[in-house]
Amino acid sequence: MGAPTRLRSIELSGGRLPETAADWLRSLGGPTLLRVPGRDPTRRRAVTTLLHGNEPSGTYAVHAWLRGGAKPAVDTLIFLGAVEAALHEPMFSNRFLAGARDLNRCFRPPFSGPEGELAREILQALEAAAPEALVDVHNNTGHNPPYGVGPRAGDRELDLVGLFGRRYVHSDLRLGAIIEATQDHFPSVTVECGRAGDPAADAVALAGLERFLGSERLGGERLEGAPFELLTDPVRVCVAPGTRLSFGDGVDPRADLTVSADVDRHNFESLPVGTPMGWVAGDGPWPLQALDAEGRELSRELFVKRDGRLETRRPIVPIMMTTNPGVALADCLFYVVRRAPSASEPPAP
Repeated sequence: MGAPTRLRSIELSGGRLPETAADWLRSLGGPTLLRVPGRDPTRRRAVTTLLHGNEPSGTYAVHAWLRGGAKPAVDTLIFLGAVEAALHEPMFSNRFLAGARDLNRCFRPPFSGPEGELAREILQALEAAAPEALVDVHNNTGHNPPYGVGPRAGDRELDLVGLFGRRYVHSDLRLGAIIEATQDHFPSVTVECGRAGDPAADAVALAGLERFLGSERLGGERLEGAPFELLTDPVRVCVAPGTRLSFGDGVDPRADLTVSADVDRHNFESLPVGTPMGWVAGDGPWPLQALDAEGRELSRELFVKRDGRLETRRPIVPIMMTTNPGVALADCLFYVVRRAPSASEPPAP
């Protein structure tokens, strides 16, 4: 596949967009930075989305919001990243193009290759604009409630996530994501709206976007309902290199590791010791890697092979579990987090 095209910048000051989000993306053709004038031109906010081509809720939300004709409270920058991957058939099914890199792993030096150059260009545009906040909108490939992720857990970050949901994962992992590169410049959070293709996730993205862009002032506007839940210390659980992976309801004889097909039902659950996660074939190599923010390998502390089954070795809380083999191999299987001792009252920054 071809390399991503250079960033296109568009000033939006009126006019109708194509009726469908798909037709709109086709008209854009590649990564695009939209600049939308607001009621207050002295301030700015930023939205990034479609950094993965198989996560459409943010695109649907931006398209619907723009077609609705609402004027944002402040000048707004909207970046759509992996447009070409999203357009590659079947549409919204490719995280990134074959031979390309995951764009949301490229927002750090040395900014090599076309994805790195694109990441550096959008970072320069954001830093020049100095927005008062950035929200990065994503989907999951498994069943998850809406939640946020970010490297900081101050009141401003929690207020941003609270426009979309009631859970926040305070992550000290460094993967090259855009929010890691911008955290020192302005409050930045990722919002995971739910499973890609689920209309409920699209609704979460649109409602949260309307709150974020329509509010005159940010802060103190979290969703009403259950207490806010804070989770910390994520450990990234990946398939070990060379492991043949499958998902199913029983052992796949062609696989080294077969993960339960409905494993994503456990997202955000507290799992006790001995919870079955799948099956490990024969006497082959250990199939998992689990790294924390300091690079410590914890997979054998978290999981154990017992009578051919893969089980939890200690209590865990998994999140972002996927049942998509391609995503699991290209990125990770899931994360393990810890519930903060007082989740309803997050610590001060």
